[in-house]
Amino acid sequence: MVRMRPQPPIFEFTKQLKVIVNLKQYSVALKLFDEMRELGAPVNEYTMNILINCCCLLKRVDIGFAIFGVFFKHGYEPDVTTFTALLKGLFLNGKVAEAEKLFKQLLSLRLCEPNDFTIVTVINGLCKNGHVLAAHDLLCLLEKTIYKPNVMGYSAVINGLCKTEMVDNALELKSRMIDKGISPDVVTYNSMIQGLCDFGRWKEVKDLLNEMVNQKICLTVVTFNILVDSFCKEGNVKEAEDVFEIMTRQNIYPNIVTYNALIDGYCLQGKMDRAKEVFDSITGNGLKPCIVTYNSLINGYCKNGKVDEAWRLFLEVSSKGLEHTTVTYSIMIHGLLSEGRNADGWKLYKDMEARQVHPNLYTCNILLEGLCKTHQIAEAFSFLRVMEDNGLSPNIITYGILINGLCKDGKLEDAKKLLNELPSKGLKPDNHIYAIIIGSLCEEGFVDEAKDFLIKMERSGCAPDSMTYNIIIQGLLKKKEFDKAIPYLEEMHKKGFLADASTSSMLINHLQGSKKNDVLLEMMKKVVPKM
Repeated sequence: MVRMRPQPPIFEFTKQLKVIVNLKQYSVALKLFDEMRELGAPVNEYTMNILINCCCLLKRVDIGFAIFGVFFKHGYEPDVTTFTALLKGLFLNGKVAEAEKLFKQLLSLRLCEPNDFTIVTVINGLCKNGHVLAAHDLLCLLEKTIYKPNVMGYSAVINGLCKTEMVDNALELKSRMIDKGISPDVVTYNSMIQGLCDFGRWKEVKDLLNEMVNQKICLTVVTFNILVDSFCKEGNVKEAEDVFEIMTRQNIYPNIVTYNALIDGYCLQGKMDRAKEVFDSITGNGLKPCIVTYNSLINGYCKNGKVDEAWRLFLEVSSKGLEHTTVTYSIMIHGLLSEGRNADGWKLYKDMEARQVHPNLYTCNILLEGLCKTHQIAEAFSFLRVMEDNGLSPNIITYGILINGLCKDGKLEDAKKLLNELPSKGLKPDNHIYAIIIGSLCEEGFVDEAKDFLIKMERSGCAPDSMTYNIIIQGLLKKKEFDKAIPYLEEMHKKGFLADASTSSMLINHLQGSKKNDVLLEMMKKVVPKM
């Protein structure tokens, strides 16, 4: 086209670029532009916007600004599309402060008139980068200007508030937008329904659904999927099935997300036969299982001790034109190691690396735990170094696994030393790690030192939980130091914790085999769960 004489008009070139961009071939579009420039093809403001947008979508906003500068020098005027693309690029690169600054300059210097898409880009960008309250403040600010946010702007903030567990704030904002004459749409309602479902606030979910019906807002497959998934996660698969039935009666066809949620629900309840039936029904309904579907079922089989069934499905994945992901490998490795098939687990890890499916921290923590459970502590620390060499930063779970492994291997001093090193690694010990150390000290008979650790734990700002109190009380009861156990039982009761099965059994056994202890009896009535 460039070599044609006379050359086609500019819009023909930009049309070609647009086609390539619509195919999401952003690098190809940039390369084509370079060739166009070398051959003297004409460009205009529209071309500039396409190129800047490509750079921003490739997360190269620096190049986007460079192109912006070059075009500006050539006398091309940037418009709202140009600035919106640059704002999007800054947010995609996590440069929130720079994006906020640019947007404020647009308003104060009147560089362009922000449109609805610009406003939604900024609000979405703030929310997705974790600045939900800043997005909320911006929304309030814009309400007082001529640039009134539309339903998409409100929906973006409501979604952000719900995802950060500020559901009540989201509901308040919904009321405010209605007061301003802006009607919530299905996207707005879906966000709020998801937020309420996450907290099990089912009555309010029902109220919102009724509100949608009254407002003649049609429920979509997304709405139904939220309900199916939430019921399944709560263990109410029967309710999920009822929702599924309502969907089909309303001619809203379940998609693969619906089926994945149901499979997860049955797997959580150990109903693997039913989960497999749902899996087998997918193709009959004109859909194909995706890798997430396989992951759900493989995980279900592994969690329910049916590793051979899981392995059969794992092997089936490739024959269906799907690729194993890091999640698929992690699930299968965990299943094999849980069954004591350590050699198979490590062989699969090697296969994963050979196929260039990169293990993540979760995968490595699984392997590390496998080594610690089989008392291969030296190998576990060697693997820790391999993890670090591969660019993975061990987290508190990683060190919890190692500390537990050291304790189980009788290396209590090494475990305490590693615990003391955690702050220098930028990590704060949690309840679980303190409970491991305190439990090991009690098992070794060092109950007084365990009590000191409990004090250290509290001073570090880590409040002991029910498990920690049960461990220390059991340690004292084993040493028959019943009077010393009473203050901890009292503290446990004050904090609303109950004795677990082991503590309860030890207390009952002591009471039956010794002289009456009224104080201990009263405490037992308070902390031992009623049958």
